Amino acid sequence: MIDLRKKKDFTAEVFTSSMNDIMFFLMLFFIIISTLLNPSMIKVSLPSSRSSQSIQKKEINLTMTKEKIYYVNNTRVPFDGLETQLKKELAVSPDAFIMLRFDNTLPIQDLVNVLSLGNRLSSKMIIATAKSR
Repeated sequence: MIDLRKKKDFTAEVFTSSMNDIMFFLMLFFIIISTLLNPSMIKVSLPSSRSSQSIQKKEINLTMTKEKIYYVNNTRVPFDGLETQLKKELAVSPDAFIMLRFDNTLPIQDLVNVLSLGNRLSSKMIIATAKSR
C-alpha cells in the first residue's frame, strides 16, 4: 500500500543571500555620508613648506579662500565682523590658538591684516601649510 500523506517535517531556514547586498549598500551609504560631513572641507590651496609640525591643542580655524571669503570654524564671516567672531570663539576656549588657512594665491597684505587683528586680540596664530614634495 502506498502512503499518500504529506510529510509534516518542518525545517526552519534563513535565507541570507540578500544580506550581502544589504550590507554592501549600508557600507556604501556610510562611506559617502562620512565624506560629506567632514567639517573643515573648505577648499584652499595652502602654501608649501619643507617641514611640518602637528599640534594637538584646541584650535579655531580661520580660512580665507582666493575669493577673499572668510570662514571661522566653517561659518562665513565678513572681514569687519571677523574680530568680534574671533573674540567669541576665544571667550569659549581662551587657551585655543587660531589656525590660519590661507589660499597661496592671495597677496601677503591680506595675511598681514589678519595677523594684526590677531595681535590686537593677543591670540596665538599658526599658518597652515601643505607639505612640499
